[in-house]
Amino acid sequence: MTAESGSSPDVAALVAPLLARLPEDHVPIFLALAERRAAERYRAWAAAATNESVCTDLLACADREEEIARRVEALFDDVAAIHDAIGQKIPELEELIRAAFADSSVRQQLALQANGERLGAATWRSLATKAADPAARDALASCVELEEQSAEVLETLLATSPWPFNTP
Repeated sequence: MTAESGSSPDVAALVAPLLARLPEDHVPIFLALAERRAAERYRAWAAAATNESVCTDLLACADREEEIARRVEALFDDVAAIHDAIGQKIPELEELIRAAFADSSVRQQLALQANGERLGAATWRSLATKAADPAARDALASCVELEEQSAEVLETLLATSPWPFNTP
């Protein structure tokens, strides 16, 4: 969401041009990097929560994001080389991620992240159906439920009253 309009950016529209710059076999590692950045955001939101239960739920989301990244990275022998290649193809990645959440309220950030979790579930589902290797297919498919669990936490949190943060 943008602070000015209050509307949610289209996560797919933000990510699609970046994915187009990568070889197809690097996409899962790119997404694993995005999962790790999401985990960092979840930990920051947990630190800002005024409710211990919300803090615990957000930290569980962070753990799920890290688990998704671990499962995906375990499918590759050359993760460090792929990270380097992604950094060369998309040197502005960290800034793009930061900018997507900048100048947005916590509520807007959580809504954007919930949208991203739903997109992530759909993406892992799609990648799993395309995977030729049964172990890779199972690993990618296992990420779907983790994404959906985090989306549900965020969607529930967004409907929570009173708001469990000191800022909107």
